[in-house]
Amino acid sequence: MIKGMKVALALYSVRDEVEKDIRTALQKTKDLGYDGVEFAGIFDYNPDDIRKLLQETGLEPISAHVPITELAENPTDVVAAYKQIGCSYIAIPWLDEESRPGNKKWEEAKADIAKVAEECIKQGITPLYHNHDFEFVKDEKTGQYALDQLFSEITALQTEIDTCWVKVAGENPAAYVRKYKGRAPIVHLKDYTLEGEKPAQLYELIGADSGGEESGGKFELRPVGYGVQDVSSLVDAASYAGASWIVVEQDNPSMGKTPFECAEMSIEFLKTL
Repeated sequence: MIKGMKVALALYSVRDEVEKDIRTALQKTKDLGYDGVEFAGIFDYNPDDIRKLLQETGLEPISAHVPITELAENPTDVVAAYKQIGCSYIAIPWLDEESRPGNKKWEEAKADIAKVAEECIKQGITPLYHNHDFEFVKDEKTGQYALDQLFSEITALQTEIDTCWVKVAGENPAAYVRKYKGRAPIVHLKDYTLEGEKPAQLYELIGADSGGEESGGKFELRPVGYGVQDVSSLVDAASYAGASWIVVEQDNPSMGKTPFECAEMSIEFLKTL
């Protein structure tokens, strides 16, 4: 526990290991010192079996990242499956390009998010929205970022601030977390390095095709504490905002390390704070 908050690993960071052998992946996560996990898909595993494995390892299933398309298509059953596992939160993790702010399906996406949030609340799950940098575009009339408008319009929605993408967008991530005091139950800690301008192909590093020609500087995701982030200020901000959990996420390994080696570097750094 760090400053009254527990620490979880986003299983997206070790997704190949989870898909291959979830029992071993969960045990490794626990052995590294993590208190809980955040899911990013359950592959072909049964929710009851996952719940039993979590009980055996002593890990808490705090949340899950679930695509909005999957949630909107069958919100009742999808939310129920993660409730069966024991998750307290479900986060919308990502929007396809056409559904992002300023594009043709943004309003439709917001309607889907509102519908999903309503179903989550109905089943006793807290809905979250996990940001990237593409939500940091301002409305010409209000001057507000699209992300702030989303939280303003859908009041049931809680934040899951991804501190990496806030900083990539040009904002102070600690200040942004503090801004949502009382509405920030989980904060994502993610570190990175960036040399030169933001690359056009930025999202290919997190498994998504951003399109266009490769250009810009060199962007690399890093274990927490090994990049540009002021991690101590982020942890202080999360504590101030009332977060119960901080989640370590590294979409792809770096520095010549495996995903679990990166996860170990992150948790060991956090233990020094």
